[in-house]
Amino acid sequence: MCNACLEADPLIVNPLHSSLAAARADNFYYPPEWTPNQGSLNKFHGQHALRERARKLDQGILIIRFEMPFNIWCGGCNSMIAKGVRFNAEKKQVGNYYSTKIWSFSMKSACCKHEIVIQTDPKNCEYVIISGAQRKTEDFDIEDAETFALPADEERGKLSDPFYRLEHQEEDLAKKKEAEPVLVRLQRVSDARHSDDYALNKALRARLRNQKKRVADEEAVARKIGLGIRILPGSEEDSSMAKHVKFSSKFDKNKKNKRLAIVSSSIFSGPSDSQMSTKKRLELESKRRRINAREASSLLTGKINPSSWSQPIFTGEQRSR
Repeated sequence: MCNACLEADPLIVNPLHSSLAAARADNFYYPPEWTPNQGSLNKFHGQHALRERARKLDQGILIIRFEMPFNIWCGGCNSMIAKGVRFNAEKKQVGNYYSTKIWSFSMKSACCKHEIVIQTDPKNCEYVIISGAQRKTEDFDIEDAETFALPADEERGKLSDPFYRLEHQEEDLAKKKEAEPVLVRLQRVSDARHSDDYALNKALRARLRNQKKRVADEEAVARKIGLGIRILPGSEEDSSMAKHVKFSSKFDKNKKNKRLAIVSSSIFSGPSDSQMSTKKRLELESKRRRINAREASSLLTGKINPSSWSQPIFTGEQRSR
């Protein structure tokens, strides 16, 4: 395809340009002034393959990404640096343990820029803090953690004795027999629980649906009463706390006074009732109650016929009419 066609149609991608961009992205672009007798691209550009990481390579130091192997206390500000935190550390060889090299890692803490130096310990297969920090000691009970205690160095040496090994072998077999029923039962429960993947997935989805439905109902109730937050379901603790809540005595007193005024007031409204004092109203109410009590006692003795209560009582004028 000619260059004129490529320039005329913008949708056509020039394969030369695409390969050039890919080569530059992979850092394999060779400029026109490069010749094979000049060596590699790094040599041509006058730089190391590791770039900035190798700026101290003439001193035997390489910049690497070091990850903290355990929790430590910073020696500068006494703050804790957790396990797994990464640093830009200077790696260099400081010795040998037989044919194994001993590496030293120097880094600066992010909290106070205090220098921390850690070395490898090939003899014990671990890391050792040389300066700038202190290892955080974390003690735990073997029984609570449900782990096994590793044998000490003296016991490791005694394992070469056949009699010592035979005695401990018998103890280990006895411990195995004691723990075997528990392990078998746990294995059976685990197998039964994970045997049917479809049932587990179904139960999980049903649980999620119920949870979503409960949240939607709570939000609907909150919107109904005009709240912006959903109301959680009540509990026994909430009800017991609500029972122990007591309002102020002033509220109770006002409530009793209002109820007493309503009970003592007459059911017949009139202009005289509004002008009547509270004391006089209470006296009339007490007289009315005594009269009602007297009529009730007469009824019990048989002096008044209950059927006469339903008949209307006419005065002299009403009879003449």
